[in-house]
Amino acid sequence: MKTWLVVLTIAVIGLGAYSIDLHGDKEDLQRTVLAQYTDKLTDASEKLSHLQRSVSQSLLFQDEQAIHSELDSVWRLSSEVRSSIANIPIGQELSNEWMNYLGRLGDEAKRTAKTGDYVAWREKMPQVSSNLQALSDDWTAATVDFYKHNGKMDVWLQQVDNKNPNTNFDKVKDTLKGYGEKDFPLTLSESDWQKKIELKALQDAEITEKEALEKVKYLFPVIKDATFTVTKSSDTAPYPFYHIQFHQGIRLGYVDLTVKGGHLLSYLVERPVDEAKQSQEEILKKAEEYVKKLGMKDVAYVESRENHQAWHVTFARVHPGDNALIYADGVQLKLAKDTGELLGANAMEYIQEENIKKQTAKPIDWKTFFQDDIQVQEVKNIYTDNGEFEQRLCYEVIALRDGKTQETFRIVIDAENHNVLKVEYLT
Repeated sequence: MKTWLVVLTIAVIGLGAYSIDLHGDKEDLQRTVLAQYTDKLTDASEKLSHLQRSVSQSLLFQDEQAIHSELDSVWRLSSEVRSSIANIPIGQELSNEWMNYLGRLGDEAKRTAKTGDYVAWREKMPQVSSNLQALSDDWTAATVDFYKHNGKMDVWLQQVDNKNPNTNFDKVKDTLKGYGEKDFPLTLSESDWQKKIELKALQDAEITEKEALEKVKYLFPVIKDATFTVTKSSDTAPYPFYHIQFHQGIRLGYVDLTVKGGHLLSYLVERPVDEAKQSQEEILKKAEEYVKKLGMKDVAYVESRENHQAWHVTFARVHPGDNALIYADGVQLKLAKDTGELLGANAMEYIQEENIKKQTAKPIDWKTFFQDDIQVQEVKNIYTDNGEFEQRLCYEVIALRDGKTQETFRIVIDAENHNVLKVEYLT
């Protein structure tokens, strides 16, 4: 996220009930947010160092239990570093490279623990360990440059916006890209997945900035009179998009649209939220209306969750061949609990439409598949990833086990070969 939207959004979260005067003195706010960034940078640096050591330590053992302990640490730490880096404004391209590299390292550790292919792990990880050490050193040099700003947030934001590029962080980005391609070369399935992520299938005509603004005003009439600032993604971005920031009264936010076709990627609004007045039924009805307004008429409701300010409602595309829900083609909405206003939308997955191969669902006799004390409460047909970048037709089963304490599980079973892909404990 860019410029003052990042500052104000994090400040709202951090300061809670305080009201921020957009035209007031920004220095105290800048120092507060800069301190948060400093903590995140320090946390990422420490965990990156621990991650490198865990990769190195995983090469010490023949004992399977000891290896699994280190593989678990690699998987956990790679996720924790991703989480820390995701909350630092370091530029979208560098963030994407980090997310990709750390994600692939974590997946490799998880896959090795599952398959027991320690030979392949031992062949690959010495170089990865060495590369992680180099990345850790480059990252440390870049963070030192960050600390030199001495609380001058404007300098940092200029670097994030590439108005005054930071050569140290640029070096990390270039190094990451090279290491990612060498350490974790893409398989054919992963290559197809990457093309989907980069929206290679979009063939729509490009829209202008003016057309993008008109579409934003049409999709979100509540901000049609806002003050807008439009920027375009850099030439090196995975795909071209318009980043449209807006400010209207108490509302501050942004909209991202693809240049090709003007498809909605994301929408976010920050504003004070009053006491909850909308029921869940009212929220769900409004959510249905919003997805239709956004042009997503081939989706169905999946689930909803709430926090103290908003409801988060998820939809998924319905496969026309068998009416199964394609979870990977999801849309997430955020609705305010006071008025039901749409505060956020994430349609990236919806745009990355999955190519579903024809599959045949074979029935299962639940009485013989499960133990006698299991009651099947609900069965849905869904498509979900099998961990190998392939969308599989599955049965999603909600099952209740009777016993001294009743327990509920969500089980995902491949509908064609009846392999259990996932078991989730609910209550």
